[in-house]
Amino acid sequence: MRYPVESFSDEQRALLAPHFTNLDRPVFALINLPETVKGALFARYSRYPGTVRQLFLEEFAGDVAEGARPFDGEEGERAARLYKNVFLGYGDDSIAQVGGAHIACEWVSNILTKVLQRGRLAAYLEQSTRYIPYDKPMPGGGFRYYGDEQLGPQFATAMDELFAIYSASLETVEEWAAERWPRGDDEPEPAWQRSIRAKALDLLRGLLPAATLSHVGIYASGQAYEQLLLRLMASPLPEAREFGSMILAELQKVMPSFVSRVDRPDRGGEWAEYLKSRRDATEHWVGRLGLDRRAPDDTPSVELIHVDGSEEDLLASCLFESAQVPETEIRARLDLLDSDERAKLLADIVGERRNRRHRPGRGFEALRYRFEIVSDYGGFRDLQRHRMLTCQWQRLTPDLGAGVPEEIRDAGLGDEYSRALEISATEFERLESEGLRDAAPYALCLGYRIRYVLDLNAREAMHLIELRSGREGHPTYRAVAHAMHERIGAVHPAVANAMSHVDHSQEPRLERVLSEIRTHRKKLAAGAHADAPPGLSDLG
Repeated sequence: MRYPVESFSDEQRALLAPHFTNLDRPVFALINLPETVKGALFARYSRYPGTVRQLFLEEFAGDVAEGARPFDGEEGERAARLYKNVFLGYGDDSIAQVGGAHIACEWVSNILTKVLQRGRLAAYLEQSTRYIPYDKPMPGGGFRYYGDEQLGPQFATAMDELFAIYSASLETVEEWAAERWPRGDDEPEPAWQRSIRAKALDLLRGLLPAATLSHVGIYASGQAYEQLLLRLMASPLPEAREFGSMILAELQKVMPSFVSRVDRPDRGGEWAEYLKSRRDATEHWVGRLGLDRRAPDDTPSVELIHVDGSEEDLLASCLFESAQVPETEIRARLDLLDSDERAKLLADIVGERRNRRHRPGRGFEALRYRFEIVSDYGGFRDLQRHRMLTCQWQRLTPDLGAGVPEEIRDAGLGDEYSRALEISATEFERLESEGLRDAAPYALCLGYRIRYVLDLNAREAMHLIELRSGREGHPTYRAVAHAMHERIGAVHPAVANAMSHVDHSQEPRLERVLSEIRTHRKKLAAGAHADAPPGLSDLG
């Protein structure tokens, strides 16, 4: 393919080279620039007739201080001015979507992680309770849980006891798991040991309280950060408001123009007040309608409470992009097909899916399913992270109960596990009785159940169910995925059949041992390649 190649003088190349990954191809990355500069450059695409590299030379290169590192971490006067004129002056929020930043939030409670991760248009990575033991003290001492003076000394006493039970149980469960699943001849020792540890962590995760501290990494656009900051500012939790202030302070160092509205009383202040008033009004009506009365229950459940669309809608939607006629005519032609022909049509459209990453197109988005789920909070945390769906959840309380894993009883720790759950619930009730309603969930173990809704289209359902049904996954969300697949199969059997990579296996062995073996062998292979003489590593 032929495309124009720009020509630059040596002086221009010297100005451009630090900020563009190449100077002679039509695809390049912007580097070593503040986020506002990147956003401002892209913002000009809509009105500037030339290229981004030409624009940089004409309007931004003058901000580079001679003899200093370009911009030296600051926005640059032109970028900030352009951003203010376009974004603040004309309200073009799309500009805030083309610059982003990486922010690390460390030592945040599991309650706050759900607030941080509520936004859809961002990327998150969180420290996992499934891979990391929480039996070690934090730097400076003390177990890893959130606390403040408002919660009182009783809270610290209860949390210390929960972590003590967790820590003492870890070795016992590992020994039990090692006896139950001895290492096979084909299983490398390191992989097997990691699997034993993983099994113990999975079984004991339910003991950790929601106050357990985690680390979260976020990459988001300026627009997504603005919405995140508003949620944090409007939160009733002091922890959320404190982290909101800290995140804003750090973003003001790297992309201040993107978040300039947040701390303005007439902009961010009013938005936060609106969010608060909306929450207060909703809670008022919940109380007026008697919907705040607790209905104790102790049964996990997955119910399909609403379905939008039919398999005919799906077929018409799948054919639409390739057709050249209105959808009404597509449906008329589909009416002429019998059930076998429709099944053949759908099978052909879906094609041969050799792995779960091979998914059908947007036609599957014509169907929607709304599930109401009751599962333990630990499993909810994993499912909530799917952002291409609508997730709504109720307040975490002890009213829906918590189960003791049968394998914990087999390991001889059933009574200790139950004792931890009771300590947790008692502390919850104390906090609530003292007027700390919003903080009370901190005290609850992750094993306590929560009610939530997942509303998703068939395409996202395929992704979630196939991913979360894998036997390397946690048993809690595996059970939810299996139940969701069954419920979809009852109303749309052809859609359920298209989910050909749902893992229904119930093999009584370590859930992640195969994954650990694969990882171990990949590392061995990588090591062998690294030690190979030059030219030999490509031979496999």
